[in-house]
Amino acid sequence: MSRTHQPDTEGLERQLSRAIEGEILFDKFSRGRYATDASIYQMMPLGVVIPRTIADVEATLAIAREAGVPVLPRGGGTSQSGQTVNEAIVIDLSKHLNKLIEVDPEARTAVVEPGLVLDTLNDHLKPHGLWYPVDVSTSSRCTLGGMTANNSCGARSIRYGTSRDNVLAIDAILANGRRARFAQVETNLQGLNEADPNRELFRDLLALGSREAEEIRLRFPDIIRRVGGYNVDSLLPNAKGNNLAHLLVGSEGTLALSERITLKLSPILSSKVLGVCHFPTFYEAMDATQHLVKLDPTAVELVDSNMIELGRKIAMFKPIVDAFVRGEPAALLIVEFAEPDQNENLKRLDALEDLMADLGFRWGDPGKKDGGVVRAIDPEFQKQIIEVRKQGLNIMMSMKSEGKPVSFVEDCAVELKDLAEYTDRLTGIFREHGTDGTWYAHASVGTLHVRPVLNLKLDTGVKQMRAIAEEAFELVRSYRGSHSGEHGDGIVRSEFHRTMFGERMVENFNWVKDRMDPDGLLNPGKIVRPPRMDDRNLLRYAPEYNVPEIQSAFTWSGHYGSGRGFQGAVEMCNNNGACRKLKDGVMCPSYRVTRNERDLVRGRANSLRLAISGQLGPNALTSDAMAETMKLCVSCKACRRECPTGVDMAKMKIDVSAARAKRHGLSLRDRMVAYLPHYAQKASRAAGLLNLRDRIPGAAWISERVVGMSAARPLPQWRTDVFEPDEYETSPADADVLLFADTFNRYFEPDNLRAAEAVLKRAGFQVAHATPLTGSRPLCCGRTFLSAGLTDQAAEEMRRTIEVIKPILERGGYVVGLEPSCLLTFRDEAPALLGAEWNEELGARVLLFEEFIARKHAEGSFELKLSSLPVSRALLHGHCHQKAFNVVSPVQQTLKLIPDLEVELIQTSCCGMAGAFGYQAETYEISRAMGELSLMPRIREAPTDAIVVADGTSCRHQIVDMTGREAVHVAQVLYSASNNV
Repeated sequence: MSRTHQPDTEGLERQLSRAIEGEILFDKFSRGRYATDASIYQMMPLGVVIPRTIADVEATLAIAREAGVPVLPRGGGTSQSGQTVNEAIVIDLSKHLNKLIEVDPEARTAVVEPGLVLDTLNDHLKPHGLWYPVDVSTSSRCTLGGMTANNSCGARSIRYGTSRDNVLAIDAILANGRRARFAQVETNLQGLNEADPNRELFRDLLALGSREAEEIRLRFPDIIRRVGGYNVDSLLPNAKGNNLAHLLVGSEGTLALSERITLKLSPILSSKVLGVCHFPTFYEAMDATQHLVKLDPTAVELVDSNMIELGRKIAMFKPIVDAFVRGEPAALLIVEFAEPDQNENLKRLDALEDLMADLGFRWGDPGKKDGGVVRAIDPEFQKQIIEVRKQGLNIMMSMKSEGKPVSFVEDCAVELKDLAEYTDRLTGIFREHGTDGTWYAHASVGTLHVRPVLNLKLDTGVKQMRAIAEEAFELVRSYRGSHSGEHGDGIVRSEFHRTMFGERMVENFNWVKDRMDPDGLLNPGKIVRPPRMDDRNLLRYAPEYNVPEIQSAFTWSGHYGSGRGFQGAVEMCNNNGACRKLKDGVMCPSYRVTRNERDLVRGRANSLRLAISGQLGPNALTSDAMAETMKLCVSCKACRRECPTGVDMAKMKIDVSAARAKRHGLSLRDRMVAYLPHYAQKASRAAGLLNLRDRIPGAAWISERVVGMSAARPLPQWRTDVFEPDEYETSPADADVLLFADTFNRYFEPDNLRAAEAVLKRAGFQVAHATPLTGSRPLCCGRTFLSAGLTDQAAEEMRRTIEVIKPILERGGYVVGLEPSCLLTFRDEAPALLGAEWNEELGARVLLFEEFIARKHAEGSFELKLSSLPVSRALLHGHCHQKAFNVVSPVQQTLKLIPDLEVELIQTSCCGMAGAFGYQAETYEISRAMGELSLMPRIREAPTDAIVVADGTSCRHQIVDMTGREAVHVAQVLYSASNNV
C-alpha cells in the first residue's frame, strides 16, 4: 500500500494502549517478526495488536479507521502468497481468540473463534466421532480464521471439497465497525429481518450476481480448485438461496473480520489403507492419475524424485522414506481409500494393484514396466507416510543452496485429462529459463505444487520468476484451468486476475471491495488493486539486502552465505511455522507456554535475519532486544530435528551469546555457571558451607538479589563423596570402555557414575576412566561455557578431553557417559567448533550409557543377569537432547532387559529446567509452566509404586522440585536389578 504521509505511529500506540486490554507491540523487533509469512515477501507493519477480546478488535478497527491506516487480521502467519503481510496494524488473533464456542454433534456443526488451530479443533471433536475435513498440511498451526480467509483445501478435497464447501456461516465485523452475519439467505432476502442494517448491503451483493451472471459463468473455470478472486459465483441467482458466507471465504481479510465461524463437520475416517504407486517416469504418473481416481479414493497425493531424495537426507524422515519407497522411482502417487468398511478398502487396494498392472506397472512381471504398489495397511505406517507428504513443502525448502524452490505458480489447477501434458509443458518453460521445478501434492484434483528453483537475491532470479509466471499462467488459461488453486492470491497472484478473468470480472471484484470497504481499510493490495508480484521492494531479499561478514565460532556445514555459513543457516527458516505446533515432539517449548511470536524458532530466526542485515538498526545482534528475543530459548535442540528445514536455533544462540559476551561481558551468574567445571573440585570440599544457601532463612533471598538465582528454587546439593576413579583401575590402553564422568554427576550425583561403572564391570567389560593427561582438574565437555557464549573456552575444554579419548576411539573402543547434554556435545557442537581436530565419525563412538548397553545387547555381547525389581512399572522421560538425536529408544530397550518391568514413555516437551534456565529468577515461572504442560501432571497421576526414569540431571531436579517424586538415571535402575541375582 502506498500512502502520501507517514502515520503517527507513536500516537496510534498511545491510543491503542489506552483502549484495549491486549498487547501493543510497536518496537522494531516485534514489527519485524510480523513482517513476513511463508511467502517470498516482507512488508514492515506499522504495529502489532494482540487482542484479548473481540472488543479489543473493534477498538483497534475504530482507531485505525479514524487514523486512516489499514489493518490486517492474522492467524498462524503460514500464508504462502503474501496475504498476511502489509504496511498495516497487524491484529494477531491466534493467542487469545482461539476458543471452540459450540459443538452440535447431531447437526454436525461447530462454532469457532478465528484463532483456533485446526488440530486443536479436531482434538476436541474426536470424542464426538467428528472432524473438520479440510485437512491441510499445516494443521498443527494454521487457524480456522486463516483457513477460511484463504479458502484452504487440503489433501482430501476430492471427497470433501474446499473450505467454502465446509463453512456454513460467518459472524463478522465490517470495515465500518458494524456487525453482520453472513449465512444462507433466500435470493429475494425473504426471511431476513426488515430492520437488519445489513439488508441493503446483501441486496446489492445479490444484485451483482444477477447482473453479472453470464460473465461469471463464462469466466470462472469449472473445476474444484478455483480459489482466485472473490467468490462472486456465490451470488448467482439460486432457487435454493445463497450462502453469503461463501463471499467472505477466500477474501483474505479484505472484506470483513471474522468473529465467529460456523463449520460443517464430517464423521472421522475410522479405517483406511494406502497404496503407494511407483512410476518410472513423471509423465506416466501424471497420465495415470485420471484413471486412478475412478476407484473413488479419498486422496491421490504426488511425491516426486526430488522430494524423495531430499527426504532421505533429513534424519527424521529417512527411515520412513526408505520404508515406503522401493528403488528409485521418478514419482509416487499415494492413493488413499477410507470407506467405513475396512474390507471394502482392502478390495479397492486390490483393484488399485490390478489397475496399475493394466496400465503397465507391476513389479517382477517381465511384460510390465518397472513400477507397482507398496501397500500400507498398518495405521502407524500410514501416519508416517502421510506425515512425510504433509511436510512436502518443508522438505523441498530444506534444499541447501543459494537458489530455493520459489512459490508463485505452484497452485495452478487443470482438469485431470490435461495434467500430464500440462506438467510436461510447464517443465519445458522452466528449462527454457534455466531452471527446474520440484513437484508434490494434490494430483487427485489437478493441483500440483511446483516450485522452480531460483535465487531471488539476484535481479536475474527475479526476472526469471516474472517471465515464468507470465508464460505459466498463459498456459493454464489455455487449458481453462485456474491460476490460484489453494494457497490464495495475496501479492503473488492477484496481479494476474486481469489476465485470467478479464477486465470486466476484475471490475466486479473492485466493486465488491469498494462496496464493503470503501476506504480500503482492510488488508489493501490483496485480490484487488495489487502491486506487481515482482516488485523487489516487497521481497524478503530486497535490492538493498546485504549481510556483512559474520564471525561465527562454528562451521555451518551445508549452509550457504557469508560468515562461515551463519547467514545461510539463519536464512534456512522459510517461516513455515512448524515450531508453532502445540503438541507432539518438543519444539518449541517456550512458545507453548507464552504463545508469543517472539518465543518461536521462526520469530528468533526472523529477528536474526533482520539484525544481521541491518534492518533493526546498528548493533542489533548484541542488543538488549536480541537478548530478550533469545532469553526463553532453552537450547532444547528440538528444532535441530523437528524443524523441517533444519533451523538449529540452539547453535545460533551460542553464536549470539558469544557476540554479546564480547561486547558487553558476562554477568556474575553467567560466569558462575560457565566456570563451574573450573571451581567445582574446590567447591565440593566446602559442600557443607555452600549447601547452607537453602537451609539458612534469608540466604536464598540474598542469593537471588546478588546472583539472580531464584529464591523459590533450591540449588543442587554439593557432595563431599565425589566420584573419583579407582586407583587400581584398568589402563585405558587395555579398556573396552572409557567412562567419562561429567561435572554434574561427578559432584552432585556421584552414585549414578558408581552404578554405571558397576553395571559395566558386572557385564564383563574392561572399564577405564577418562582422566586428564596433565593436572588434576577433571575433564569437561565444554557445555557450561557454550551456554554463556564462551566458545574459545569451550573449545579448550573439548581439546583437553579429546586428547584423552581419541586414542581409544581410533582403535575401535567406546567412550561412555551419563549426561545427555554433555555426551552429545561431542556429536553436535564439537565437530562444528573444532573442524579438522574432531569429526562426526569419532563423535558417533561417544555413547550414552544406555546406547552402549542397547548396542552391545543387540550384538549379543552384553551378558548381565538381571532380576525383577520391587516395582513393575517405569515411567520414562526423555531428555530434550536425547530426543533431538533420536536416542530415547535405547533407554527403552535397556529398561526392557529387566524382567517383568513395564515401560511407558511419557510424551512430553521440555521439562523446563534446561540447565541454569530453571534456576534463574527471571525465568523460574516460565520453567515451571513448561513442566506443567504435560510432564508433571502425568507424573503426579502415576501410581506411587512406579519408578520415574530420567537421564538428564536437569530433568531429575525439575521433577523432584515440582512433584516431590525422585527420578533416577537408568544406570541406577540397571544396578538395582543386577544386585540380587
